[in-house]
Amino acid sequence: MLDLPEATEDEMGETTIPDERLELLFTCCHPALALDSQVALTLRTLGGLTTEEIARAFLVPRETMAKRLVRAKRKIEEAGIPFRVPPPHQLPDRLAAVLGVIYLIFNEGYGGRGDLADEAIRLGRALAELMPDEPEVHGLLALMLVNDARREARFEGGEVVLLGDQDRSLWESGQIEAACLVVDRVLALGGRGPYLLQAAIAVLHTEDPADWPQIAALYGELGRLTDSPVVELNRAAAIAEAGDPTSALELVDRLDLDDYLYLHSARAELLRRLDRAEEARAEYGRALELVHSDTERRFLERRLAELQRG
Repeated sequence: MLDLPEATEDEMGETTIPDERLELLFTCCHPALALDSQVALTLRTLGGLTTEEIARAFLVPRETMAKRLVRAKRKIEEAGIPFRVPPPHQLPDRLAAVLGVIYLIFNEGYGGRGDLADEAIRLGRALAELMPDEPEVHGLLALMLVNDARREARFEGGEVVLLGDQDRSLWESGQIEAACLVVDRVLALGGRGPYLLQAAIAVLHTEDPADWPQIAALYGELGRLTDSPVVELNRAAAIAEAGDPTSALELVDRLDLDDYLYLHSARAELLRRLDRAEEARAEYGRALELVHSDTERRFLERRLAELQRG
């Protein structure tokens, strides 16, 4: 029987992910479970994330996520779901959840846990070998590679460094080039899935100067595929960078993401650009109420202080 941790625990034990982690990944992503439960259970079991961290990733209360994890664990145990990679004809049914899990593990690592980012990339490479003809598998791997290539430049002295201010000499150019080749090849073969589009956007972000209208257009295409308010938030940021902060703010104000840190930090920046300083200060204050990372907290405090001085 699969030995899964109780959802009431706050921390995983001091363990390493076993060699069978790809089998475990597919086990947790069994179609008998709801998609969000598949992703959450694997993050808890394989990724080593706490219940609170997973709840934050899903934008739900911790108690809701704890109950979801308990139900998912019970269903896997009662169904006797086997611990193995499924046969080839069953792989596509689980692919969406598997990709989602790997990406969420990477995102948690990208926020400061390098071990998780490395593990997500390793899983992505293994999955690409297992499913070489799936465009989205390669799209996700390219996305992780290009983002991870900037890891060493994202922080300086414990502080977050914005993309435009990063020291590009610290970027892993080989990883970026590899990601570019993957994106170009899969796009040429007709791939237009969400991970591939995100990878194409990430590649454009590495160019100097960045093609912001093209980035905004790709976010628009991605938004139509995913119907995600977070994607729309990113589209608004690209629209602002393209020179239209007023339209960007109008888009942000239509999004239902009141408990999402980055909505408030983005709105604060847009208000600052529009010389609406008092409103911008209030938005930075709201963002500070929601922040969990010390590095991001210091970044927001610094932005607020700059606004107050100005």
